[in-house]
Formats: sequence, C-alpha cells, structure tokens
Amino acid sequence: MKKIVAYILPLLFLVKFAIAQPGGGPAFSSPTVNETDVTFNYRAPEAKEVLLDGGQFGASKVPLVKGENGIWSVTFGPVKPDMYPYAFIVDGVKVADPKNQTIFPNEGFQSSMVEVTGEKPLVHTIQNVPHGNLHYQYYHSEELGTRPVVVYTPPGYTENPTKKYPVLYLLHGTTDTEETWTKVGRANIILDNQIAAGVAEPMIIVMPYGRAYPVIDKNSGSLRNWENLQEFKKDFFGNLMPFVEANYRTKNDKASRAIAGFSGGGGTTLYFGLNNRDKFSYVCGFAPGMLENEFDRNNEGAFANPAKTNEELKLFWIGVGKEDILYNVNMKFMEVLDDKGIEYEKFTPGGGHTWMNCKLYLSTIVPKLFK
Repeated sequence: MKKIVAYILPLLFLVKFAIAQPGGGPAFSSPTVNETDVTFNYRAPEAKEVLLDGGQFGASKVPLVKGENGIWSVTFGPVKPDMYPYAFIVDGVKVADPKNQTIFPNEGFQSSMVEVTGEKPLVHTIQNVPHGNLHYQYYHSEELGTRPVVVYTPPGYTENPTKKYPVLYLLHGTTDTEETWTKVGRANIILDNQIAAGVAEPMIIVMPYGRAYPVIDKNSGSLRNWENLQEFKKDFFGNLMPFVEANYRTKNDKASRAIAGFSGGGGTTLYFGLNNRDKFSYVCGFAPGMLENEFDRNNEGAFANPAKTNEELKLFWIGVGKEDILYNVNMKFMEVLDDKGIEYEKFTPGGGHTWMNCKLYLSTIVPKLFK
C-alpha cells in the first residue's frame, strides 16, 4: 500500500502542475477566419512592435495592438477568398505564425498560410469528392545522393491495378521545395476537383525537388541558371523519370507526358520541354523565369526548326500575370516566338508573381492535357 501511495502522490502533483500552467501560457489561436475578415494573434510580452506582413492580400506591415497577457492582435479585411502567405515582423525580425501548422515550404523565407474560403468553393477548395493519394518518395542519384519527390496518384489508382496513366511533371519555383505545389499550390486538390467535375483526365503528377544540390549551392540563384539546368537535367532524365516509370503505372509515350513549372521552374520547364520534344507533347510555363540574352541558347532545339516544333507539340502554353515581375521578359519571348512562327497559347490575367496565380495557371492547363 505504501508503494502505491508513493507512486500516486507524484502523479497528482504533476497533474495539478499541468492544469495550473496550460501550455506554458494563455490559450489563444491564430489565425481565425470570420467570413472574409481574418484575426491574427501573436504572443510576445516583451516585444516593442509586432507587424502583420501579408502583402499579397493587402496587409503590408499592418501594426498589431498589444493586449492582455502580452498577446498582440489585429483583424484585417475584407480578404478576397483564396490562400495566402503571411508572417509577423517582431521588432524587425520576420517569423512564421507559431500557432499555425500550415507552413509555406520554402528555403528562402518563413511564412504561414491562411485560407479564406468564401461562400462558394474555389477550384482548390477541399470538397466532398473522391480524393487521390500523395506519395512521399526518395530516389537515388550518383551525383546528388538521395533525392525527394512527391507523387500524386488520382482517385481509382489503387482500385484499378492494371490501368496506366499519363504523367504531368510539375516543377516548383526558385527557393520552393518539392512540397510547395501541394501545400501552397494545392495541385492534388485541384486535380481531385477537376477529375470529379469531368473536365480533367485522371493523371499522375510528379513534383520533384528542382535544385541540383549539393553540386549546386542552395544560394546560387534561380533554378533556371545554366549550371543548375545542366546538373538537374542529368538527374531528371537519368534518375527521376526512370524511377517514376519503374514504380508507377505510367504511360511512357510522349503523347502521355506533360511538363509545367513556375518561375525558375518554369524556365527549367521550357528548357527541358522545348528541347526534348521526343519526350513531351505538352509544355506549359507559369510566369517562366528567363533572360533575354538566353533566348537563343536555351531554346536552340525549338528554334532550329519551328515547323517541326509546331508539329511535335500538342500544346505550348505560357501564362503570366500583367503585374508579374517577369511580365515584360515573357512578352519579349513571345515576340521572338511570333517572329519565328512558333505556335503557343498565351494567358495573361491580372495579378503578380504569386502562388494564387499558380493555382489559376494549373487549373487552366489541366483540362487541356491528354485529350
């Protein structure tokens, strides 16, 4: 009996201590969405200033007000329904929201994500439809070591063990990671919704990591830099594609392959796709990163014979927002395409160099693929 009491007394003390100090501080949440208004909270009792950095939804360095228990707060709105990155600037230091588990996967900054759904579901809104699966995989490269890749398989993939599917290789932007297209771009949810609506063909999506690290340093600039293109090209065609085709039920003819990408990954997309038309019939650039003095070198294969390029591509598509920092160079690239007689589809909505536009680009091109 004495031994039992000896064990119980310390446990009672621990329970009392835990109740007295829930989580080491006051309970609160952040962010909280109320229709189109969003409340953000951050606890920093000793801070002198806390700002909300959410410029993509109009909240550019908005001051928070300090309240009880050192919790700073602000309500901002109305916010147009979409998904947005944001962060706090605490006494000059930019930090993600520690109360929000939805993080923007990126190697260049720390941000959290907030979703404003609105009254009607958007193309990336999670809905009551059949959902595909995400596979977090690794493959091996002799030069680069262990490489991560996220693979989406559509609804019905497991239930139909003999059916083969076309493949979209989807590349992220500079400083993003292999997770950004699903956690920020909602590629898997967009496909779920568009397949359920009957506007998209069921397909596999392959989302690799686009930096040829450790051969190419992570601070070496855009993914479309020549050195990264050369190293990643060896990995992409020599390791990634064989891994995907050996481990997933893919259709392996060029008519069943598409490649698309954003920003630096968009520049990579054009370089890989336009110069390897024996492997891809669909090439789609989302605000693709490029420089005017690189046009001829990076597109040598496509420019050499424009008529053959037109014949071999089922879709060559470029989308860029009118406020995008890459709008002008993309317009100059399209002028070159026009001069050479290379056929393409142009999409120039409003908006800037954002993942909100990325979701728009993806949902626009998916219904055009593999028809």
